[in-house]
Amino acid sequence: MTNLEIDRPPVLRLHDIHQVYGAGEASVHALRGIDLDVAQGDYVAIMGPSGSGKSTLMNLLGCLDIASHGVYELAGHDVRSLTERELAKVRNEEIGFVFQSFNLVPRMTALANVELPLIYGGVRRAERRRLALEALALVGLADRADHQPQQLSGGQQQRVAIARALVTSPTLVLADEPTGNLDSASTEEILDILDSLADAGRTIVIITHEENVAERAHRIITISDGLIVRDTSTAGVLQ
Repeated sequence: MTNLEIDRPPVLRLHDIHQVYGAGEASVHALRGIDLDVAQGDYVAIMGPSGSGKSTLMNLLGCLDIASHGVYELAGHDVRSLTERELAKVRNEEIGFVFQSFNLVPRMTALANVELPLIYGGVRRAERRRLALEALALVGLADRADHQPQQLSGGQQQRVAIARALVTSPTLVLADEPTGNLDSASTEEILDILDSLADAGRTIVIITHEENVAERAHRIITISDGLIVRDTSTAGVLQ
C-alpha cells in the first residue's frame, strides 16, 4: 500500500511498524507492517473495530509504547533511539494528549490542570499562568479558570483537557475517543473546537470508532487486523 503523497513536511512518519506481544504460540501480532505519514497541519482520524490495532497504534504514536520492529519518527526524532527521559520530554512537549475520560486532577482548578505540562517543563509561574489562561480562552473557558472539574459539565471538562493539550504548543495533538463520554450537544462543541484548531494549522490525529466524528477529519485511516486497509480523504478516495 502506498501512502498519500505529502507536500508538507511530515510531523510523524511510520515505516514497516510491527508490534508483537508475547512469544511463541502465545504471541499476538497487533500491528503487521504499518506505513504512515502525517503532514504538518493534517487532521487525521484513525478508525477500526475492536482488536484491529488502533489502540496499539495510538500508544505508539503517543510514545507510550515502543514498536517491536520498524521506524517511527516524530518531529524529526527517531523514537526508538530516545532514552526514557527523552521520551518523557517528547510526550510532555511535542504531544498534546486528549483522552476519553478527560484525566483532570479533581481537586485542582481548570487553570491549575492546564498548567501541569508547563510545571513539568520547568516554566516559571507567571508565564505558566499567562499561557494557561490563553489556552483556556482558546476553548472558550477563560471565565471558568477557577472552577474545579466537578463544577464543570462533561463538555467543559473536555475543553479544559484540550486546553491542557495545547498549552505547550505541541507538534501533534493526539485525541483518543475524545467524544466517547459526551452527549450529542457536547460532542458537537468538541468537534467544532477540533475543526477550528485544524483550520488554524494544528496537526491532529484522532482515534475513534464513531463515523460522524471521523467524517469531520480531512483524512480517514481504516485499520483491520493490524494493517491499514484504507486511506481516504473526506473529499474522496486517495488510494
